[in-house]
Amino acid sequence: MPQDITYMEPMLPPTGNRELEDLALTLATRAGALAGTINPVLQKSVGNLVRSMNCYYSNLIEGHNTHPKDIDAALAQDFSDDIEKRNLQLEAVAHIHVQQKIDNNKFGANITSPDFFTAIHWEFYEHLPPELLWSINPNTKKHLAITPGEIRMTEVQVGKHLPPKAQNLHRFLRRFEEAYMPNRLSKVQQIIAVAASHHRFVWIHPFIDGNGRVVRLFSHAYLQQIGIGSNLWSISRGLARNVMAYKELLASADEPRRGDLDGRGNLSETALTDFCVFFLKCCIDQVDYMAKLLDMREFLGRIERYINDETAARRLPKGSFKLLREAVLAGEFKRGQASEITGYKERQARDVMGALLQEGYLVSDSVRGPVRLGFPVNAIERWLPLLYPMA
Repeated sequence: MPQDITYMEPMLPPTGNRELEDLALTLATRAGALAGTINPVLQKSVGNLVRSMNCYYSNLIEGHNTHPKDIDAALAQDFSDDIEKRNLQLEAVAHIHVQQKIDNNKFGANITSPDFFTAIHWEFYEHLPPELLWSINPNTKKHLAITPGEIRMTEVQVGKHLPPKAQNLHRFLRRFEEAYMPNRLSKVQQIIAVAASHHRFVWIHPFIDGNGRVVRLFSHAYLQQIGIGSNLWSISRGLARNVMAYKELLASADEPRRGDLDGRGNLSETALTDFCVFFLKCCIDQVDYMAKLLDMREFLGRIERYINDETAARRLPKGSFKLLREAVLAGEFKRGQASEITGYKERQARDVMGALLQEGYLVSDSVRGPVRLGFPVNAIERWLPLLYPMA
């Protein structure tokens, strides 16, 4: 029997909510300021790191704790012999692969369409081993096969919530697409819609499994498309650090209207507003956190102290910091500039450069190309404190 799509209303909190509008404007202002302070080339290096961080925290929300060193090893195709750890590494690589395609706009511009979601789901699960392509129904305990990119064809229950029946999913997804299409919304509404759509996607629950991962990648894509998000910060870190509130507020927004003063839709307008406030505050917190970490004076100071310790321990040659400072300030530089930057003769400068490239402090796209800053796992905690939990 067809279900009325009004069961999903309201799609957005009411207009004129001062708190939400202030949060949206604050996020837009601070995210723009952060992006404007970082050299575009340095952003590329930071972006690679943040992509791994986003993967780590999104996995953590799912209960999968994959250590950053294991993620880094997997990206270098160095997988564990332990099957369970190897599977988690493959999961991480798949997540990073999908986000990289999102960052490079490989899925098309219509991000609220079912095609966008199914493409993300397909790309993620297509790269996983067969033993990870199943899910357990928590109510029936039956094993359900996961087909990459396939909208579910069976009924599910998530806690107390009964998502739309499979036969009606296309109607709810079409309503979702129409309601959250960015070009139909004002700038402030677009920012609020990132939060509202995050819940409504989970409420629809279009896939047998992977809805949480897909919606967090979708939110990342939505923020980028409306010019608020960037590769410099991650919403998943904010949600993971407040995971209990995240899950509780998601569940609360599943509830029906709480009386005549709670909007006019089927679902609670107050609960949706509460979730949107929480979500936008998490975004602002993460933008502020990364802005503080990437303050140039403080950032260079942490790198210098770390490199001085490494030099004193004879793990890195003298002159290393001068090259790293140049990479931070200029974004990148030609290899032939190493002598001028360090003040050393060409051969000695080349040795310093070689040591930094070997250890991953500098990286390059080719053996003769310009070099830019890298982020070795061992240095991250000193350079960018608390980006990941300490091992």
